[in-house]
Amino acid sequence: MKPKAEMGEGEKRKYDLEERLLDYGARIIAVSRSLVADYAEKHIGHQLLRSGTAPLSHHGEAQAAESPADFIHKLRLALKELREAQRWLKLILRAKLAPENQDFPALLDETDQLVRIFVSSVATVEKRRDK
Repeated sequence: MKPKAEMGEGEKRKYDLEERLLDYGARIIAVSRSLVADYAEKHIGHQLLRSGTAPLSHHGEAQAAESPADFIHKLRLALKELREAQRWLKLILRAKLAPENQDFPALLDETDQLVRIFVSSVATVEKRRDK
């Protein structure tokens, strides 16, 4: 997804969380595919691939949750994986492993936005459950 400043007049931001997670996962796959030069890059690429694609499946599991507690648990798993992916992305930048063909600031921004969405979702569901 393009940052708000780069969006054309007729473009709308994606608010469908599944679509955003699909796009995010595809971007994570592209980054992980580029990290193949040595053992360290491969290791980080595998870790990023696992944590960066997991939120999509956890979100799907949350949609089929058997109880409010199960729903919250699945959302928290997605959040945990997003935070892990965020750390791997920051390490990639710090270690100067970022592929030149990837827009890392936009990817980190999307990761941050997704983390915020899941934090807010968990808080909302917990508040409703506790009433």
